[in-house]
Amino acid sequence: MEIIITTPAQALKDAAAVWQRAQAGDKAITATIGFGSPSELFAAITDKRLELLRHVASHEALNIHQLAQALERDYKNVHTDVKALEDLGLLERQDGKLIAPFDEIDIKVALKEAA
Repeated sequence: MEIIITTPAQALKDAAAVWQRAQAGDKAITATIGFGSPSELFAAITDKRLELLRHVASHEALNIHQLAQALERDYKNVHTDVKALEDLGLLERQDGKLIAPFDEIDIKVALKEAA
């Protein structure tokens, strides 16, 4: 999984490039999430959510209740964080159990717009 911080214009260019690669049959496309600023990224992936994500990656097949107990956190807050991470595609459920579909997350920050 790759997380990028970029401009809206660059995000559109990147999406078009990925679409063209997919249309050409490229199977090696990296899953990507884009944010417009570091503050957007850190609002979506907080320290608590990153801790939760790391725990699930190391202890897959937990349900939310088990996860809340393991992290010693309130069930409702863990549920909210799980939902947010699912919406981003960073967590998935299989048979009611949580899994992290990626082994690592790379964060990239563009300093210049691509040509």
